[in-house]
Amino acid sequence: QVQLVESGGGLVQPGGSLRLSCVVAGFTLDYHDIGWLRQAPGKEREGVSCISSSDGSTNYADSVKGRFTISRDNAKHTVYLQMNNLKPEDTAVYYCVTDLDQTYCRTSFYFGYGTYRGQGTQVTISS
Repeated sequence: QVQLVESGGGLVQPGGSLRLSCVVAGFTLDYHDIGWLRQAPGKEREGVSCISSSDGSTNYADSVKGRFTISRDNAKHTVYLQMNNLKPEDTAVYYCVTDLDQTYCRTSFYFGYGTYRGQGTQVTISS
């Protein structure tokens, strides 16, 4: 059974940092692309960052480039999203998502979609 469980969200002040974690089960992390999407109230879901299974290459939404870093630890079955210099516009529910293939980062991710996702973790940036 495919499972993705996010954690690490919370309330932080602008300029602060958070590290989100996504523990996966039911599939081999290093064989599949996986990414982070977010959805803010009243807005469409958007792709934040994705990491490729083939070569570990990463991509980021323009709004988070230079501030967020995606990584994975295959031995721990965990994907991370390090978020620095957080802004109020980063407030959203963040989801760990995959299509369980090797093309997700070049396809569904850009449309804010994904077949498998976790329950999400709330990130709120406010002073």
